[in-house]
Amino acid sequence: MQHYQVLSALLLYPEQGLIDSLGELESILEKTPELHAPLRPLFAYLAQEELIALQENYVATFDRNPSHSLHLFEHIHGESRDRGQAMVDLMEEYKKHGLEMVGDDLPDYVPLFLEFLSQLDKDEAERLLSDAVHVLAHVGRKLAANGSPYAGVFDAVQQLSPVVAEELSEPPVRDMDEALETFGPGVDGVEPLLKKAQGNGVQPINFYPKGARNNACAAG
Repeated sequence: MQHYQVLSALLLYPEQGLIDSLGELESILEKTPELHAPLRPLFAYLAQEELIALQENYVATFDRNPSHSLHLFEHIHGESRDRGQAMVDLMEEYKKHGLEMVGDDLPDYVPLFLEFLSQLDKDEAERLLSDAVHVLAHVGRKLAANGSPYAGVFDAVQQLSPVVAEELSEPPVRDMDEALETFGPGVDGVEPLLKKAQGNGVQPINFYPKGARNNACAAG
């Protein structure tokens, strides 16, 4: 399942360690030409540009453009209440498979999700990817429309999916006041993104807004 780890690494903020490892990462993908082909432009771009330029472009691409966000649920739930619950459910899925999150990343951060898939057996990884691929393909189309070489990562992800990605509707629009009203500030004044699940039992991972699809991913 090394291909998931390679794709995860390519989506991280570019540091010198990543640049130094490009040859090793590319050699892993050479064993699977269908995955390697869409990534050739990204490997070339990362190898040729100065590190500071790579970092500036990364920030402009993913941090300053919401349509390219690397947080899955931002594209489907916006700042609605469903996003917080989906975060909790995905964290429970991670814990169920023995993955404990460290650091400051949110559970729907795409590199983290891909790293998680790399730890699973093939069938389980494909089960979860089958539901998330619609969101991932949506991000990839946005990147491709803007001529970003990072679009190749999302093309490769689609190659790994056993289902064809469907079109994704735009997330509900929420301004900051409505977002704060939805989640409510914590005692420290910071808006919490994670809400505790109500009741007992396994909750579904809502990769789609309610009513958009009938086959949302089940965490069980």
